[in-house]
Amino acid sequence: MNDTPPMDDETAQTELPVSESAADPAALSRLEHILEALLLAADSPMSLDQLSRLLGAELGVTKKDLRAALDQLGARVGQGACELKEVGSGFRVQVKAEYAEWVGRLWQEKPPKYSRALLETLALICYRQPITRGEIEDVRGVAVSSNILRTLLERGWIRELGVKEVPGRPALFGTTPQFLDDFNLRSLDDLPALPEIKDLDQLDAALARLEQRAEQNEEPVPDGETVH
Repeated sequence: MNDTPPMDDETAQTELPVSESAADPAALSRLEHILEALLLAADSPMSLDQLSRLLGAELGVTKKDLRAALDQLGARVGQGACELKEVGSGFRVQVKAEYAEWVGRLWQEKPPKYSRALLETLALICYRQPITRGEIEDVRGVAVSSNILRTLLERGWIRELGVKEVPGRPALFGTTPQFLDDFNLRSLDDLPALPEIKDLDQLDAALARLEQRAEQNEEPVPDGETVH
């Protein structure tokens, strides 16, 4: 004899995505739509841990289930103008880069482009971190503008990692998770491999990649040395 009380319709509907969602097409589809709604409504990318905390206990889904639903979501939205992208801090649904020019027409004023000086500084920090201001100046051959460092710090693209144990104990700079998010990178490994940067000629490939990603970024920030 089965002593388990029968579920009413409301309970059955609630339990639908709970049981073996990765193996149940209907449950997986519902989980996919829930994830899509969350990612579209979120102000920033959401990590697998965040999604698991939000949904895991209530829906009874595992990270494996979430991965399966994200894969299905990525395949579906990727057929149109959007894509599911994993960046440094998690997942987000975004417009594909190939449509950036059209989306940019929503704004009447064209944002200023990043200066070469800012991109050179950022590229050196990306590829040589941790690096001091003096070491950046040694490669560039000119002083680093305080406005550039302040802009990069305020934007959240770089941070102080500590100090170098040399006379004067200069600050060491490195990139941040926000930099990865804004430049559409999952990790620094997504940047093109380069030999050790020792002079400005070796910065060209890095600058080309950063300029491309900066143009795709939604809101370039002037640094006092912008070009129009």
